Amino acid sequence: MIDDCFRFRSGELPKARTVVDINGQAISMKETDSDYARALAAADVIHADGQFIVWLSRILPGRPIPERTATTDLIHACAKAAEENGLRFYLLGATEDVSRRCAEELVRLYPGLDICGRRNGFFSESEEDAVIADINASGADIVWVGLGKPKEQIFTMRTRDRMRCGWIVTCGGCFNFITGDYKRAPRWMQKAGLEWLHRMATGPTYLLKRYLLTIPHSLAVVFREDVLGHFRKRKKPDGEGADS
Repeated sequence: MIDDCFRFRSGELPKARTVVDINGQAISMKETDSDYARALAAADVIHADGQFIVWLSRILPGRPIPERTATTDLIHACAKAAEENGLRFYLLGATEDVSRRCAEELVRLYPGLDICGRRNGFFSESEEDAVIADINASGADIVWVGLGKPKEQIFTMRTRDRMRCGWIVTCGGCFNFITGDYKRAPRWMQKAGLEWLHRMATGPTYLLKRYLLTIPHSLAVVFREDVLGHFRKRKKPDGEGADS
């Protein structure tokens, strides 16, 4: 990521690269939202921000995912690297109060970090040009987009060709975690892959509904596409589809 930011600055990298996360909600949502599905398919990097995905990868055919990469950990790792390498952040999303406090907290934790701009996430599509212009004028290297699924992924893919930066990272409610408005699970729960349970129990009430609906649906999607699909391929006759 750091090298790509410098490559973009020098003109070697023609456009921003994109990072999106996937979890049980994402698997469920891509089945019902075609714009979101296309946005996921267009991303440069998709990381598992959900232990659910890691567990599935270990029991399904194919290469297992080594570990979960939580966006709330990723932003801190990137902030430390940006501080050390002189890279600039732009924060897009959340309320104005959360955006301001998030920027202040990141600078407190990483005093050398340059947050060159920020904007709350409440804007209409007609205001997008102004938002992009502000990001480009800021000289940001990494833009963090916290608008929530599916808006942040669709927005990112729609605007990436106009955004002058090295990387765009979608980050959901990450800003709220940095401010402390959302609480991380105890470390033992994180290591055990139970952070989703902590969020369901302690987070906003909409999360309970989200988990209860999306986890069963995502399991059904995975079973249909990966498990049944795998066995259908194995049972397919060798000569099927050939001209007679």
